[in-house]
Amino acid sequence: MTVPGAGTRALGDGLFELVDTTIPGCVELRPRLQEDMRGRFVKVFHRDAFAAAGLATDYAEEYYSTSHRGVIRGLHFQLPPHDHAKLVYCVSGKVQDVVLDLRVGSPSQGGHKLVELSAEAGNMLYIPPGLAHGFCVLGESATLVYKVTSVYSAAHDAGILWNSAGIAWAVENPILSERDRAHPTLADFASPFVYGGRR
Repeated sequence: MTVPGAGTRALGDGLFELVDTTIPGCVELRPRLQEDMRGRFVKVFHRDAFAAAGLATDYAEEYYSTSHRGVIRGLHFQLPPHDHAKLVYCVSGKVQDVVLDLRVGSPSQGGHKLVELSAEAGNMLYIPPGLAHGFCVLGESATLVYKVTSVYSAAHDAGILWNSAGIAWAVENPILSERDRAHPTLADFASPFVYGGRR
């Protein structure tokens, strides 16, 4: 299922380019990359710019994962009341990043979006509550950073089986954790998330 996006627009006096995806509330952010003979400088968060775009600005945790070629992590989310918005980006390597809309009543309910995130591009994906998230490593390894708006709660940690939502993953026989092999299918998941039309 696809939903036309509203396009691309500048954010924060050109700090970011915001690109709508086919999933309402889920946007790709392309920061302004500053490069010279020393290397690169990238701003990944600006509170006022994010607030002006209706994106979350109060992040409770930040962490990263390093994964090897052929790994799929996902599709992960937290259940209410510990659900959260998430901002993800690569600081090394590249991934095929995936979001799956679990929100009842969403125009893209059950639909998904693939976005390639890479350290080279410096792009990020903003993921609102009610979406499952996962990724597949496209090179030898990748390091993905996550900023989330709620603290991790083991009792509310959940997922959807990686191959149950019609996603065209970049690998056919991925390396998976036992936890990710045991998630319910999308068809068997009774979603508690309700679409509210907000980011």
